[in-house]
Amino acid sequence: MDRKASIRQYKESRRPMGVWRVHNTVADRSLLGSSVDLPSMLNRQQSQLRFGGHPCRQLQEDWNRLGPAAFVFEVLDTLKPVDESGYDPAEDLRVLLDLWKERLGTSGYRVP
Repeated sequence: MDRKASIRQYKESRRPMGVWRVHNTVADRSLLGSSVDLPSMLNRQQSQLRFGGHPCRQLQEDWNRLGPAAFVFEVLDTLKPVDESGYDPAEDLRVLLDLWKERLGTSGYRVP
């Protein structure tokens, strides 16, 4: 497959959506979130932490103190895409995120 076809296929493919987590394995604290594009969101979280600009100060301080080896970036759950015209996954993602927050408890980071 040539390069242009690969790029077109990537742009046309559906990105996985669902719930993600940045987990501090030393302190057992997590930042949870949901996204319609999980790979991009996890990449954003890593980049913000690496460059010292994460909006969650506590998470950034722990990252600076403990280093990247103390953290795991993971997808906790995904939503299956719905082929309905005008489908907005926001409510489904909110419910899924709430379920994961309940399951994991409240000992986590919060973004202001």
